[in-house]
Amino acid sequence: MTRKQIHLAAHFPGVNNTTVWADPRSGSQIDFASFVHLARTAERGGFDFFFLAEGLRLRELKGRIHDLDVAGRPEALTVLSALAAVTDRLGLAGTVNATFNEPYELARRLSTLDHLSQGRAAWNVVTTSDAFTGENFRRGGFLDPADRYERAAEFVRLTRELWDSWRPDAIVADPATGVFVRQGAIGTVEHRGGHFSIEGRFTLPRSPQGHPVIIQAGDSQEGREFAAATADVIFSRHSGLEDGKAFYTDVKRRLARYGREPRELKIMPAATYALGDTEREAEENAAEIRRQQVGPQTAIAFLEQVWGRDMSAYDPDGPFPEVEPELSQEVSQGRVPVKDRAAVAAKWRALAEEKRLTIRELVIEVTGRQTFVGTPESVARRIDEHVQADAADGFILVPHLTPGGLDEFVDRVVPLLQERGVFRTGYTGGTLRDHLFESELS
Repeated sequence: MTRKQIHLAAHFPGVNNTTVWADPRSGSQIDFASFVHLARTAERGGFDFFFLAEGLRLRELKGRIHDLDVAGRPEALTVLSALAAVTDRLGLAGTVNATFNEPYELARRLSTLDHLSQGRAAWNVVTTSDAFTGENFRRGGFLDPADRYERAAEFVRLTRELWDSWRPDAIVADPATGVFVRQGAIGTVEHRGGHFSIEGRFTLPRSPQGHPVIIQAGDSQEGREFAAATADVIFSRHSGLEDGKAFYTDVKRRLARYGREPRELKIMPAATYALGDTEREAEENAAEIRRQQVGPQTAIAFLEQVWGRDMSAYDPDGPFPEVEPELSQEVSQGRVPVKDRAAVAAKWRALAEEKRLTIRELVIEVTGRQTFVGTPESVARRIDEHVQADAADGFILVPHLTPGGLDEFVDRVVPLLQERGVFRTGYTGGTLRDHLFESELS
């Protein structure tokens, strides 16, 4: 029986509490050298793509920027265009918002990146419905939450119409004058929809991979349906074995209604890791990373997001507070809101009482752990088990250090995956679409 090949990508941590800022090895989030180091490490490891997130507004807590949660990140497509010049095969994926952009302009920017990189571009489609983020834009918070996927779906359809409007033979060579455009090969795009109305001609021909790869990260029912209809890759949060298998089965079965086969969509959850020479050392490393990620200030910030009130008077390393949540108040802006805060608060309190946890210990407990913890051998085995069990097609790795956090994984885990025969020893195609689908669709 043929074993599935594993797909890996690298995420450059951004506005989050994943990065351990205080570690002496933690570097700049702005210096281009940081992006180059992580991207070249991913390419050295044979990864499918390098992935940048995007934040359209600095997030706030109680009206102030939480300084441990903010990175001054340059604009994604600009960084990726620069990385196209210092990488050769690695895919270049950027998160760009479908709520506060326009299809024609974004289609040009993404197509430009696809040409500059010779077919290595990808677009992670995200949506935003909150007015807080919208205040940075002329339209403000104009889009109701229920409409965001409707607009995004039309956005992606129209963008693809623009990309596909040039036939493959649109450019022909004239011996006398060089390259010229044969006008009959460039179609006119006429689109009338609920959100967009366009009539015109696109300015760029098709790229070596046809058009950029589409990535999507929504997890709601609408998000899953949107991904099944439009995406090439899903950036999933379901990294556990059983949870991942359930998500994998659910999304893959939706593809048939859109005339698609399971192999046409890759599911790649976000994953973190902690390595050690022994299992015990790896566990100790993982615990230390979590304590660094959830420092005292961050622990209180998480509690305040659920409790809806100022909790700064409480000792983060002291007992869990008796005070009740203020459910009518929201102290956090720019984050995904916590659904049913009363239920979450009750669950947190019960867990803290059961395990006798401090505030900080509780937040460490509920905000997740490293996905893969162990020796390089055991981590390689578990990654392989997840993929062979159809819990994922691969993983998007999120290191806790920038820019060197991926080095150890590439040096110690990737060779073991290669020995297992489930990960490439070299690139066989030039485009990102080749990396993702060549073996399945050949």
